[in-house]
Amino acid sequence: MNVARILAHKGSEVATTTPARSLLDAAADLTRRDIGALVVVDGDDAVVGLITERDIVAAIARHGVEALYDDIARFMTRDPMSVAEDHSLDATMEAMTIERRRHLPVMREGRLAGIVSIGDVVKCRIDEIESERRELFAYIASA
Repeated sequence: MNVARILAHKGSEVATTTPARSLLDAAADLTRRDIGALVVVDGDDAVVGLITERDIVAAIARHGVEALYDDIARFMTRDPMSVAEDHSLDATMEAMTIERRRHLPVMREGRLAGIVSIGDVVKCRIDEIESERRELFAYIASA
């Protein structure tokens, strides 16, 4: 199982934003789309950062509500860790755990190809385990 398979199931649409937008704009986008992260891209659509719900909460906790009117660039995770489509599910889970990241951009030939969340990875792993369980049950039942 790899990241490409996750994207094939969930789709490769990615919500993006720019570094100059406000944190308030980012919060509104996250809420409207019911997602946890936006990939921050520059004018050439190159990935330059990631802004998450956690980043917004931390910004408000450290700087007060005034932070909501500052640029995303001030609070985003710059040059976020990413994965390629051929990255294995196990390696992706390990990277997310070690780096304490809930969202990873997926890159293809240096371009944004999708995004995976910890929820996507866990769902995929559960589906994999359930499939193995069914196969084992069928094998035992046929013996």
